[in-house]
Amino acid sequence: MPFSIRKKVLLALGAPALFALGAATAMALAPSISVVPLLETTKTVVGEPIVYPTGAPAKITASLINLSPGATTGWHKHGIPLVGMIMDGELTVDYGAKGKRTFKPGEAFAEAINETHQGTNTGTDMVRLFVVYMGAEGLPTSVPEKAPE
Repeated sequence: MPFSIRKKVLLALGAPALFALGAATAMALAPSISVVPLLETTKTVVGEPIVYPTGAPAKITASLINLSPGATTGWHKHGIPLVGMIMDGELTVDYGAKGKRTFKPGEAFAEAINETHQGTNTGTDMVRLFVVYMGAEGLPTSVPEKAPE
């Protein structure tokens, strides 16, 4: 049964309208992009200026550090800039004479670089700490230290 001219006109006009409606619906349902600033600073958590190492090729290391309740990182320092973000749990960091700071989920911070410090899981849940070290080839991300006096 051949299409009448009227049906052909309806198809010709209706198809683009249906296509446009489908495209608009798909765009409305598409996920959007959201940028949530976590940290912007030129200084570490204890006030040190952030300075990148030189003399070797840059090296970025990302790590997920897990600490059970009561566990500590041990006394250490870094020598390179790093940013941390608490994913889960509660981490208290002792900076000796510079005091203690407690970080909770969602908090981001520029960690102390040349200050000896120790982190302790002071909560009841596992601490999951996401860290990005901005170093250079051949430089360690952390260096063990003695407790400050």
